[in-house]
Amino acid sequence: MIDLDLLFNNEIIKVRVSGNNILFGKSSGGYMANIDKLQLSHSGVLKEFPDLKDNQNWREEATNRFKTKVSSMNSEIEITKYVVNDLAKFGYKPLRMTRAGSRTKNIKNGI
Repeated sequence: MIDLDLLFNNEIIKVRVSGNNILFGKSSGGYMANIDKLQLSHSGVLKEFPDLKDNQNWREEATNRFKTKVSSMNSEIEITKYVVNDLAKFGYKPLRMTRAGSRTKNIKNGI
């Protein structure tokens, strides 16, 4: 299991990678949800998947593509690097990482 803290607009965002499961949450809320429960912005999805512009089911298609991509990866660290690099495009900055209950490591230049 890998826990990440990311900074976005002065708020700490939590990400937990456990196997192929990824949970997202805010440090202030304490609640973590999978990709199905997140509020995705249409403009953000279009940056990643421009072909979904006229698709009525853009949200479901985007989450399915994300799940397919993650399930094709072989390790938690590979998934973690993908999530960090993908969210960096939208202004998320990695701060800290804890791997399998070990000491927390500050992240400066990637994982």
